[in-house]
Amino acid sequence: MSASGHESGIPPDISSCLPTSPHARAKRKIAALMDEVEILKQDKVTKQRKTTYYVSQGRAIHRMAVLYTPIEDLIAENNRRCEYGDANSNLEQDRLQCGYVELTKALPWIHDKLAVGHEESEEMIRKLKWGADSARGDDTGTLKELVASWVNIECRPTPLIRTCDKHHRGFVNDACGKLLCPAEWSWEDANVRAGIRDHTTAFIVSENSWPLFMYQNYEADADNLERGLMKSKFLVMGFKAIFTSPSSADEVDGEGNGADIIENNRCAHRQSDQHKVKTCVASIIGMRKVTPHAIAYAACQIRFALSSITSWRTMDGDFDYELFWNIIVDFFEDPPGPAARDRVDELLEWWTRKVFGKNHRQDLTSDIVSRMSVSALAAQRLEKEDAIFDSD
Repeated sequence: MSASGHESGIPPDISSCLPTSPHARAKRKIAALMDEVEILKQDKVTKQRKTTYYVSQGRAIHRMAVLYTPIEDLIAENNRRCEYGDANSNLEQDRLQCGYVELTKALPWIHDKLAVGHEESEEMIRKLKWGADSARGDDTGTLKELVASWVNIECRPTPLIRTCDKHHRGFVNDACGKLLCPAEWSWEDANVRAGIRDHTTAFIVSENSWPLFMYQNYEADADNLERGLMKSKFLVMGFKAIFTSPSSADEVDGEGNGADIIENNRCAHRQSDQHKVKTCVASIIGMRKVTPHAIAYAACQIRFALSSITSWRTMDGDFDYELFWNIIVDFFEDPPGPAARDRVDELLEWWTRKVFGKNHRQDLTSDIVSRMSVSALAAQRLEKEDAIFDSD
């Protein structure tokens, strides 16, 4: 009885191949290559989408979280606190952690994303930084022209400031010089002007002085330097130009917080009815309230626009922008006591009303709603039903 090679333990002969059509083989190779190309295309599309997403998301970082501090430093400080706690942290470490918290508020997904592989995180951070720097550059370019036009309208300098040129701004220009002048000096004093322009030791302009463009009506009270601080028209206009659109900056009329807002809202509604409005930065990043970090960002951008320096950097003579940003944030976030905290909260409320109007729907928490009349009535009706059921 015969047996197959396999059954008899003899291995099959594989030295010869089964004949196939050259055309069929070519078609299979082409199909395999096309599959590989399709996979590569899908990978490329996925990578492009990730790049676009991270760059887009990164545009919020300088505006909402930190202006100068590297993202890596924020992450490192949060990791340090996770390992060792925060009992012995210093002021600089507290600022880093505050920046990390603001970063996670601006980008709620980033904390979980950082748990992935190191290489992927590095690529993500690189793209986020790209977006952050791009947004800062766009805002700088926008405000370069807008601030010049605002100064021309508000101060009526002779000659007018050119919107495309910065060489005739700063302290060499009387209009810009007055707005940049430290609050403790009077720009009307010829000695002050000469001392600042000559860079004398008696008139050092640094981040340790509040510039007058930060004050309501650009005037400071030497006996109460907090009065009017952070309430200038220029500051609000710059903020709105960045976060709600350049055109909305023109709606900032007067310095009050009542009728002006109502009229501004009416103007906004009329304009939105007339033409389609591009989605603003505040809507894209989900901003509903003005924050200290956003105010600090706007202040740095406006000061830069008023200055004569032509490229973004940390130092302008003796003025340190990074420390200036920290000083503004500390003013809001590190008040000396409860009374100062109340004033800061009131100021932030003023800002939110000035920028976003009077509506507070985002503040309607479930706890607040539970104490309102609709919920109260529902509870009363239920109590009556229970009482009738119990009586039966």
